[in-house]
Amino acid sequence: MIQAIETQTKWVDICALSDILPNTGVCALVGNEQVAIFRYGNGEEVYAMSNYDPFSKAYVLSRGIVGDKKGIAKVASPIYKQNFSLATGQCLDDETVSIPTYKVKILDGRVLVCDG
Repeated sequence: MIQAIETQTKWVDICALSDILPNTGVCALVGNEQVAIFRYGNGEEVYAMSNYDPFSKAYVLSRGIVGDKKGIAKVASPIYKQNFSLATGQCLDDETVSIPTYKVKILDGRVLVCDG
């Protein structure tokens, strides 16, 4: 007999989309994790990833420079300038390094991040 495992998704309300300027990031505490939330471009494209930069060992990615590298939406760490894909968390400069990403959505103009 196969038993279905029920999972609950908890969405954390972070802020209004309008609170995040285009091509910038903000930091929020989601559960016990610092999460960097980025608004990419001028629209409603948002991404969420760990705020921890594994190269500088500091929680600074939300203050990074948002842009693109060869068509990939990315953030550059404000310290050593490594680039991370906003969609996957993969370091674009060192394929052996990646950081966690989080599900994020916009609901009624509010940015929500999945906790769990």
